[in-house]
Amino acid sequence: MDCRGYSNRIVEANAIAAGKSDSPGILLGKYMISRDIPVAEVTDYFGVSRMTIYKWMVGTSTPRKKYIEKIEKLLHIGGV
Repeated sequence: MDCRGYSNRIVEANAIAAGKSDSPGILLGKYMISRDIPVAEVTDYFGVSRMTIYKWMVGTSTPRKKYIEKIEKLLHIGGV
């Protein structure tokens, strides 16, 4: 499996979560993985920890409304 800069575990967990939900955090994870965007870059953009981003990516946590708005903007614009 081509996991780029992400571990196989994160890539697989995101794929499983994506099959169950279209949560903004999971969609963000798919976006990040497909474009090989570093987690550190995304943490800077959102001002949250790496662990928070990983939890959003795998669906164990849901972003708050203010972050959902930033995720939606990011996904529509196409860049961090």
